[in-house]
Amino acid sequence: MRFEIITIFPGFFAGFFEHGILRRAQADGLVTIGVHDLRTFTHDRHRTVDDRPFGGGEGMVLKPEPLCEAFQSLDIARKTERIGDSRTRVILTSAQGRPFTQAIARELAKLERVVLVCGRYEGVDERINELYCDQELSIGDYVLSGGELAASVVLDATMRLIPGVLGNEASGEFESFGVADAAIFTDEAGVPRSQHGAGGLLDYPHYTRPAEFGGLKAPEVLLNGDHQQIRKWRREQQLRKTLANRPDLLEHAALSDEDRRILREIAAGKAEKTP
Repeated sequence: MRFEIITIFPGFFAGFFEHGILRRAQADGLVTIGVHDLRTFTHDRHRTVDDRPFGGGEGMVLKPEPLCEAFQSLDIARKTERIGDSRTRVILTSAQGRPFTQAIARELAKLERVVLVCGRYEGVDERINELYCDQELSIGDYVLSGGELAASVVLDATMRLIPGVLGNEASGEFESFGVADAAIFTDEAGVPRSQHGAGGLLDYPHYTRPAEFGGLKAPEVLLNGDHQQIRKWRREQQLRKTLANRPDLLEHAALSDEDRRILREIAAGKAEKTP
């Protein structure tokens, strides 16, 4: 899979690509990344990439001409000419974009090429969005100085879902925002699975050695080797954490009747403790 990043600060990404899973994925030939300096596609001595907005207002706007030339250099045609091409997606990072989620990361991981346009200043001339960008993505309800951080997040979350990138393929399934049990096929025959597909919920708490630390013990259920009990405990913890930190996720999560029963018990327990 190939990622293309268009930015006015190409040096921003230098260290990011040189560590951890992303470095190994490139070394193994599973991912390739091209970082393209938008100023390369300017033709004035000041290498101007921005201008004042029509209609007045604060800040500057990235000009359409350099971005258009950047797309042409990458052989990216306009959207109307790419209808039916399911291999490439052009994404504009923007505070006005659709919220980036694990589900979108899974969609992107199936593509051959993702082009990330890093917004700056007040944004990008809207005609570039209309003519070339398939999608606007935001990584949160806040405003960044530029789209480089957002592009890094999208790249990292997508890259780790590409087959072969993670040492354990199940790691991308058994985690926060992961798929439901019915969509998981990585079990080994005859080996009981102790984890539980997240089904859009948050992950359960994790513990490692030593069994006691700071006066706190790891839950006994995790130490007894009973996979059925471990699985049950982990699911309950997922529901508890999601209800406490991200109750909005429960609306669209893959919940069983047992899950709903547990949630009712958790909610009833909270109500009893409320003065």
